Amino acid sequence: MPAPPPSETPADLAARADRSARLVMGGVLLNTVLAGLKLAAGVLGRSQALVADGVESLLDIFSSLLVWGGFRIAARPPDADHPYGHGKAEPIAALVVSLFIFYAAGWIGLHSVRGILHPHAAPHWATLAVLVGVVAIKIFFSRRIQAAGRAVASAALQAEAWHHRADALTSAAAFVGISIALIGGRGYETADAWAALAACVVIAYNGFGIARAALLEVMDTAAWRDVENDVRAVAGGVAGVRRVEKCRVLKSGLSYLVDIHVHVDGELSVREGHEIARAVKFALLRSPLAVTDVAVHVEPADPPA
Repeated sequence: MPAPPPSETPADLAARADRSARLVMGGVLLNTVLAGLKLAAGVLGRSQALVADGVESLLDIFSSLLVWGGFRIAARPPDADHPYGHGKAEPIAALVVSLFIFYAAGWIGLHSVRGILHPHAAPHWATLAVLVGVVAIKIFFSRRIQAAGRAVASAALQAEAWHHRADALTSAAAFVGISIALIGGRGYETADAWAALAACVVIAYNGFGIARAALLEVMDTAAWRDVENDVRAVAGGVAGVRRVEKCRVLKSGLSYLVDIHVHVDGELSVREGHEIARAVKFALLRSPLAVTDVAVHVEPADPPA
């Protein structure tokens, strides 16, 4: 009797990638609006920190488009040239986003140093109202994307969430700096530049974390131990499996690839052992672990003493 189809079909994977891509595109539209608002407010309000913040939002637009493209590619089903699918496009997109984060941190840092060396007039108080709105919107949207990224274990969505959070951080730093400049008066004109400089250090640090996670996935680093333990538990619960020996789990975009060795009764026929292997495979494919490919190797269990 044929086994039931797996729950995580290519169509399901494509649907999850499509939902993620739509969420990223929403961020593109948001950044487009906020970039224009920040640049206008920064120029009219004489705030270098706000202008720098607006430029970073423009960079966010390009990086978000790269993430969107990564999801569109990752959603493609396996083919002759890519038998395991196109999932690697997703961490590659996350890696490129991390480069944008480094560039943004460097640009803001350079701009801040120039602002410190060449003080300018204190910004207008109205820029504070703009920054409060930007921080609130960005925090809300970053949390939404982060939750989605955790739900599908997406490195690219996690990177995108941090990119929005970094935008909120630079805006918050600009708010603090402008507030100090306005309250302190003469002699405190460089406060917003110092605040932006501090923010760029935090942004660069988190960009390193995103790049590291993406590189590990591209290099086929084993999945988290918790995921492997869950795979072992599902396979070990299949009737006829005496013991789970080797278990290799790799993350490929939004799904996992599994290579597993199971021990069965050595007196079973080849057909019976094959049926147990099929049962293990489909148990993992039907599980909520987002497994899309399983290779099962059957070995004879040691006879009882």
